[in-house]
Amino acid sequence: MSESPSIAPQQTAVIGPGRLVLVVGPSGAGKDTLLGLAKAALAEDHDIVFPRRIVTREASAAEDNVSLTSDEFRRGLDHGDFAAHWEAHGLSYALPIEINDDIRAGRTVVVNVSRTVIGAMRQAYGNVVVVAITAPPDVLAQRLAARARRSDGNIQERLERHVDDASARADVTIVNAGSADYHSRQLVRVIRNECWRE
Repeated sequence: MSESPSIAPQQTAVIGPGRLVLVVGPSGAGKDTLLGLAKAALAEDHDIVFPRRIVTREASAAEDNVSLTSDEFRRGLDHGDFAAHWEAHGLSYALPIEINDDIRAGRTVVVNVSRTVIGAMRQAYGNVVVVAITAPPDVLAQRLAARARRSDGNIQERLERHVDDASARADVTIVNAGSADYHSRQLVRVIRNECWRE
């Protein structure tokens, strides 16, 4: 399935001064698990925001998103409700436009996005950090098979998906093959702009 990213129209100036932390990685890498643990660890820090993604899929215990129908999603696009949007695996995804206000206020915004939007977001925002969360192929395959989500579609296609774009390269890579608590602490340090290796 092809992916078609888009960023909301902006003024000529990039959006800042806050940081935009883009979390990317293949299906089954454990992004949602690490993001959930990081969000809990940073709950008292009101300068760090974890907005809910908008997705044309029902929310689940594993993924806390805002669920919209395809028609509702199109209306949101027409109304300018999204800071960025893209399509992947037959679904539509978006980030709420309110993240721009948080970044203008100097906050750190942490979001899970498609690698296909990284280049456009690096141009639109002044302070972008890309964190790739990955795992060995056998671990990815086991995790995808274990979650058995119908909307995942063809697992092999997900495992073989590749984005060949220099602007999509990560600034930090976390290989999530060990303890989720350990790797979530690494993610927290990246979000706080600290040295993330122990």
